[in-house]
Amino acid sequence: MVQSKTWVLARHFEGFPEDSNFQLKLEQLPEPKDGEVLLEALFLSVDPYMRPFSRLRMKEGGVMIGTQVAKVIQSNNSTFPIGCHVVGRCGWRTHTVSDGTGLTRLLSDWPQEVPMSLALGAIGMPGLTALYGLEEVLGLQAGDTLLVNAAAGAVGSAVGQIAKIKGCRVVGSTGSDAKVAFLKELGFDEAFNYKTVSSLEEALKTASPDGYHCFFENVGGPFSSVAIPQMKEFGRIALCGGISTYNDTTPQTGPYPQLTMIFKQLKMEGFLVGRWEHKNQEALRRLMAWKREGKLQCREHVTEGFENMPAAFMGMLQGDNIGKAIVKV
Repeated sequence: MVQSKTWVLARHFEGFPEDSNFQLKLEQLPEPKDGEVLLEALFLSVDPYMRPFSRLRMKEGGVMIGTQVAKVIQSNNSTFPIGCHVVGRCGWRTHTVSDGTGLTRLLSDWPQEVPMSLALGAIGMPGLTALYGLEEVLGLQAGDTLLVNAAAGAVGSAVGQIAKIKGCRVVGSTGSDAKVAFLKELGFDEAFNYKTVSSLEEALKTASPDGYHCFFENVGGPFSSVAIPQMKEFGRIALCGGISTYNDTTPQTGPYPQLTMIFKQLKMEGFLVGRWEHKNQEALRRLMAWKREGKLQCREHVTEGFENMPAAFMGMLQGDNIGKAIVKV
């Protein structure tokens, strides 16, 4: 029998997560049955969605939700032979017995020089989120001016680069001078540190005096209240996240955007990446092609050690990472 380390949600988060919200446990796994495989985690993802989803999808005592890149080390399932690598929603655990449900093999021609951890980042869910948000929700067109916040994160950095590939002007907001420099390296036309500008409104106007055709929203809260009035008439907003509100114990209130949206005839649409799952294989190949052509840079913020999962998660929520935050087992 194999022993798995797991991180469980000891108690639901109230405000910003704390060490006491998590508990490390050991779990004895049974031998894989017919049709099952035994997985060994190599890389695990920490993502903003885990914070609100934990309240909606989890009970106290359950294994923390999340995705990992894993290696098949035992197999009674011909679809997943020993030695192949998969992406799976296995949660925060080092080993998993799975019947194959929800497992996706890495692209069959995954290049040897490309780290497999990118299947959790730009060549995975965050990259797909960026691509679908731009193409399916915003209908991004060459010549559009795009605003993206949390722009140095896993999704935001992919959003900006893909928008540049598509011939757009890109403005990014981020939370440190080092992140601003990173965005400039990626080819963003304008980037600013929202924490140090004297006025967010003036920073947005200076970056694009004529306003914005598209806004890829990852932050919510007061940033959104300031950004929406800067949209052009018939502007489009893709509502991907609201990380500024995830740890609130009291819901934030107003200003409210309805009149601005009516008078400017704006369109805002929330979305989840799974809506376009049927397009994933083709989309992943496009992302991989851009990576290999040097058009899509993929920065990672790597934390070593499964025991540091909670620290990596909390660090990501407070913006410690540039690019995709992952944990290497």
